Amino acid sequence: MSSPQDNIQRRNFLGTLLAASASLGIAGLAVPSVLRAAQEKNPPPSGNTEFEAWLGKIKGKHRQLFDATAVNNGMPLVFGRVFQMSNEMVGVPASEVSTVVVLRHDAIPIAMESGLWEKYKFGEVFKVADEKTKTPLVANPFWHPKEGTLPVPGMALDELLKSGVLIGVCNMALTVFSGMVAGKMKMDAAEVKKEWVAGIFPGIQIVPAGVLAVNRAQEHGCTYCFAG
Repeated sequence: MSSPQDNIQRRNFLGTLLAASASLGIAGLAVPSVLRAAQEKNPPPSGNTEFEAWLGKIKGKHRQLFDATAVNNGMPLVFGRVFQMSNEMVGVPASEVSTVVVLRHDAIPIAMESGLWEKYKFGEVFKVADEKTKTPLVANPFWHPKEGTLPVPGMALDELLKSGVLIGVCNMALTVFSGMVAGKMKMDAAEVKKEWVAGIFPGIQIVPAGVLAVNRAQEHGCTYCFAG
């Protein structure tokens, strides 16, 4: 069940989209101007060709998509690792398994380096706290973590990427949230977006939109699992 805080976060996200929208043509279709402006000044680094090539890596008999809309204590990464481990346990070769994790909405900080967590206070923005101290985290806990700090061996982001897990992060969420944070910090939205993109870990694919990646992964044969 969503908490009141989560609902406020979602309303702020959607409100930013709606407030920035502009009508196009007689059909009345709305395109967020904040997204259009950011793309004109700072085009997403992954075009359709890269996105399609990323989707083309989905192979094998067993194909699973994990749809992540929140950090959720790292559960999107847990699910990805458990899917790998359980297939190994029943004797399925790695070549027959494809694991896809799509980070969208509040899950996008998983994809970014600790320097951004500290500078832009991701722990506060995305409500990610230390389990022991209950204080907002100022570093990404899923990249090269200290041994024993994560609940499942092999679930660290760097380990999953090395093992062949496909991880995508939503460009639309990057644009909207970087714009919201830039506004609060009185910074240039395009420059903040550029810095966030530069701080995405190597091997993670920026996808045009998380919902698009969720759809296309299923069209490429993945079954769906909501990862929180």
